[in-house]
Order: sequence, then C-alpha cells, then structure tokens
Amino acid sequence: MKPAAPASPPALSERAGLVTADMVRWLERAVIGLNLCPFAKGVHAKGQIYYVVSTATDGTALEQDLRRELADLAATPAQVRDTTLLMAPDCLQDFLAFNDFLDVAEAVLQELDLDGTLQIASFHPQFQFAGTDAGDVTNCTNRAPYPTLHLLREDSIDRAVQAYPEAEAIYERNMEVLEQLGMPGWQTLEVGAGDGTAAAGSATTKGQA
Repeated sequence: MKPAAPASPPALSERAGLVTADMVRWLERAVIGLNLCPFAKGVHAKGQIYYVVSTATDGTALEQDLRRELADLAATPAQVRDTTLLMAPDCLQDFLAFNDFLDVAEAVLQELDLDGTLQIASFHPQFQFAGTDAGDVTNCTNRAPYPTLHLLREDSIDRAVQAYPEAEAIYERNMEVLEQLGMPGWQTLEVGAGDGTAAAGSATTKGQA
C-alpha cells in the first residue's frame, strides 16, 4: 500500500485559518467597509488576494518567506493572484523592530531585481505616525491585526490610479473618516487579532509559510 502523504500539523493549519479569518474580517469591515482603499474591493471580490501566514519567529525566517512570496507573485498571472498579504503573527510584534525590518524587505526586492515590478507596503497592529499619540485613531489607517507585508504589482497600482482620478486625496479622506469615527467607533468594528474567530469557518487560508 502506498503511504499517504504527510498532512500539515492540525494546530498549524488551524492557526493559519484563524489568522486569515482575522485578516479577511479587517479587510471587509475596515479597509473596504470604510473605503480606506478604493482599490481593495475589486481584487477581494475576484478572489485575487493571496493570504500567507508565516510561521517565522524572527526576522531572518520572515525574510526567507518574503523572498519566496515575492518570486511566486512575480511568476503568477495577475488574474490568478493580483496581490499577496504575508502575515507574521509570531514575530516583529514591536513596531519599531518591524519598521527596521522594512529596510531588509526593500533590499530583498532589489536583490531579486523586482524593484519597479512589485512594491511592498506594510501594516502593523501598533503602527504609529511620527508625532502622534499611540491612541490617535488616525494611526488605524495603517493598522492590521498582525504584522503584515503587502506585496503589490506596480502595473495594478498604475491601473488603479488611472481609474481613480483623485488618488492623491485618499490619505486626507481617510484621516477625516477616522477622526469622525473616533477610537470607540473603530473598536466597535472588532477588527483586531482574535476578532475573526467566529468567521474562521467561512474564510479560506490560501497558504502557509
């Protein structure tokens, strides 16, 4: 009898599903729900967002995951995978450490000769603009349930900007929306880590590093 292929450890698969559910909840309720990014709704509706939950516990391991995901995104047709969200729930919880890691991420992008083809944006649960208090609600424009690297295609960004004539006004609008919402209003969205657990059954984990 041919031996069965080894299965992923149940605990890891379950964790990845919960993390992905949290991210989908954040995307639908905050990013799309508040229209913080007018370009997100289309790729979400078409299933072109690829979710990857990294098991990295340090920056070195996350760098390897990033290297692989950048190469995979570049090699995959945009119709199949337009963008990738690489979540790192077990490392770089400190925002300053995560911010330092972004220099490493940009270096990897250039090393792979993908600068100009792909971009790396970022989100972090403790994101804080310089000169703001940690509790300032405007920081939530760049907050997500987990430290996240958002891998985007330059071509997709260009098309989105052309389709949205006032792209430069998005930032200012987002600040106004969040200031009107206030931190209590943001908290009622329940888009933090663990808040999407109830929806885990309906969310699909696209990948696990």
